[in-house]
Amino acid sequence: MKNILAFICLCCFVNGFSQTATVKYVDTNIKIDGQFDEAVWQQIPEYTGFYNYLPTDIGLAENQTSVKIFHNGEYLYVRAIYNDTTPETRVSTLKRDVSIAFSDSFVMILDTQNQEQNGYFFAVNSLGNQTDGLVGRTNAGYNLSFSWNTIWQSAAKLNGNKKQYEIAIPLKSLNFNKENAVFGIQFYVRDIKNNSWTVFKNVKRNYANLDLRFTEKFAVENLPNTAASRFTLTPSITTNYQEDLENRTDETTFTPSLDLQYNLTSSLKLDATINPDFSQIDVDQQVTNLTRFAIFFPERRNFFLENADLFSNLGVDGVNPFYSRRIGAESAVQFGLKLSGNIAPKTRIGVLNVQTDEENEIASQNFSAFVGEQQLTKNFTATAYLINRQETDKFEFIDDYNRVTGLNINYKSDNNKWIGIANVGKSFNDGISKKNNFYNAGIWFNKRGFEWNAAIKHVGENYVTDVGFTPRLYNYDAINDVVIREGYIQTTVGVEYQKFYENSKSLNSVRYVNYSNNTYFDELGNQNQSSHFLNSAVFFKDLSAVYYVINYDDIDLKYGFDPLGNGNSLQPNRYRFGILKVGYNSANNQKFRYRVNVQKGTYYSGKRTTAGAYLNYQLLPFANFELTHDVNHIDLNELGKETFHLSRFTSEIFFSNRLNWTTYIQYNTQRDNFNINSRLQWEYKPLSYIYFVISDNFTQNLARKNWGAAFKMNYRFDF
Repeated sequence: MKNILAFICLCCFVNGFSQTATVKYVDTNIKIDGQFDEAVWQQIPEYTGFYNYLPTDIGLAENQTSVKIFHNGEYLYVRAIYNDTTPETRVSTLKRDVSIAFSDSFVMILDTQNQEQNGYFFAVNSLGNQTDGLVGRTNAGYNLSFSWNTIWQSAAKLNGNKKQYEIAIPLKSLNFNKENAVFGIQFYVRDIKNNSWTVFKNVKRNYANLDLRFTEKFAVENLPNTAASRFTLTPSITTNYQEDLENRTDETTFTPSLDLQYNLTSSLKLDATINPDFSQIDVDQQVTNLTRFAIFFPERRNFFLENADLFSNLGVDGVNPFYSRRIGAESAVQFGLKLSGNIAPKTRIGVLNVQTDEENEIASQNFSAFVGEQQLTKNFTATAYLINRQETDKFEFIDDYNRVTGLNINYKSDNNKWIGIANVGKSFNDGISKKNNFYNAGIWFNKRGFEWNAAIKHVGENYVTDVGFTPRLYNYDAINDVVIREGYIQTTVGVEYQKFYENSKSLNSVRYVNYSNNTYFDELGNQNQSSHFLNSAVFFKDLSAVYYVINYDDIDLKYGFDPLGNGNSLQPNRYRFGILKVGYNSANNQKFRYRVNVQKGTYYSGKRTTAGAYLNYQLLPFANFELTHDVNHIDLNELGKETFHLSRFTSEIFFSNRLNWTTYIQYNTQRDNFNINSRLQWEYKPLSYIYFVISDNFTQNLARKNWGAAFKMNYRFDF
């Protein structure tokens, strides 16, 4: 009887807590210093009872965290205390907007529309370094982008065994609606010393800890009708000198630009950019590409990032009708406008228009996108879109265009185990009216220890997306030096089974099987490729791991392929080949971390041997050094043999939280490129930067090809 009464009381407590979690309104201001000496903190309820997430997801955390939260109509204030077992602390970086996975940190996820579609990420490490970003829904879950930024205040204080964090986030930086005054909130704490993650709202390790479906629902008292007007103006200037030694030319450019953001309402934002400088301050990480198709690189440019998931999540993996890096890739952008956000609690829109300039033989183009997202029910969301590329002559449209339209339906179950998606799309081009459709259907099942998925897609040969990313649609024939566009059908299946060993002294978990298959057919139903992936892994208590991977391909090669780049192409034929990879990953909570792997097997008509190493040493809080090296040796017998080396060394020197010096050295023999990029970055005011960058490019034999120096300065005005 006592047990029954205790259970009833517990249920009442949990139910009452879930209904009364509140962000209180208090008309006061506080100083963000990590001290917590203002009287208001004594009036605010405390939220604690954090759960384990990793290395175990069973039970309450041994080291607990307490959180208090309130707002004053202008700022959202958060106070957090992590009760550590030692005064020691460790961080991996003092650079803003870097992953907190290797630092003692406090993190908050905010779903301010409480629609489980998109949200905000705010993190502070124990030395006060800030990271912010956007959480966005993808087809199979959620992802995180660190590229989005806003101005907010934070402080961290080491108080004996206590790690104290204090945060103030301007409400004007958030997308909210008074008619929907409930925020989904998740807190979690990273303790790199014992390699643990702990979370406020219980979520199992088979889900991402930033999954918006597992946020606690906080009622927000007296949420204002609109946030204080936010008008952000960011002018910048860039001076760039480039010398091309191969062609004996040099050029100095001076580029002024202007970015603007204005809150039309608390949930609808207008972004504008004029003559933007899209030069890359951060360089793309080079890769060795042994496939026949293009590689995807992420968007880094600020203008495209606000509500980015609205535009970037319109398709599926390998078939996306909107890939913003296409815009401005061939000629300079003159201006851009974007309207994005919620026009109602369950309705989100995105409207984008960008104009590029005429440059040499490249015609000027106008790019536009219209996206509408509607929460139909708790379980179903619909997204409709129209993407347009149109050639222009000054202010006139020329009859050279590409348009893509489509509809997506997303499903998520009440128990969070099932996710489904259905896509239909069509492209429109002058003179093309057939085989221009795209269809997809996919389903994912996820429970602790067991997952599976299945999908099928059809891409017509005339599903042309000039502003999209559909690499498999385009087949390069290396023998005849032509590109053939061919439609295809793809089926995908996958299954994973993993077991957790909570009581073992040495094992954390074992991934017994992780298998997936992608099979491709032409539009007549003839199979032209089947790719198999099989993996198992053993994870030890410190989360170090040993693993193997088997990749096996059965390819009916229809067009010549020159993987060595030596002019000797593989002939069309049936090829079956596979490779075995074994590797070891060290525990990631050490100052020195490493990963090593070796691979050996066949490759088309020849053999392939591969090895890779990753080394990271943290000399913090002063410096962080990282080195990766991959080598691929391919022997295609009479067609030749080649060894591709890919190395990347990263050096980060931290003078303070605001001033750092980063150097990238990349050596890629597949591209015949040895690149050095060295950048001094000073954040002299929040989100106002001065950059000085030197970039040098050599051949793999160290003959200089070109070099350049750039100076960039921006200043952010917040009104």
